[in-house]
Amino acid sequence: MQQIPIHTEFIRLDQFLKLAQAASGGGEAKLLVQDGAVRVNGATETRRGRKLRIGDRVECGGAMYELRQEG
Repeated sequence: MQQIPIHTEFIRLDQFLKLAQAASGGGEAKLLVQDGAVRVNGATETRRGRKLRIGDRVECGGAMYELRQEG
């Protein structure tokens, strides 16, 4: 599981996928989410604007990511 630090209270799912390099750009992130290829805390997520917070876990493309506080 990769730990991805953020320095804000939350981050949108599509922005997070780009930050974690699970998607190369916004268009790819949108397609991944729309196709049901992304799970947040174990549940399939279809809202690319979903707000993620510290401790949330994201699965995409066989990889698992966890948000942590930067610093």
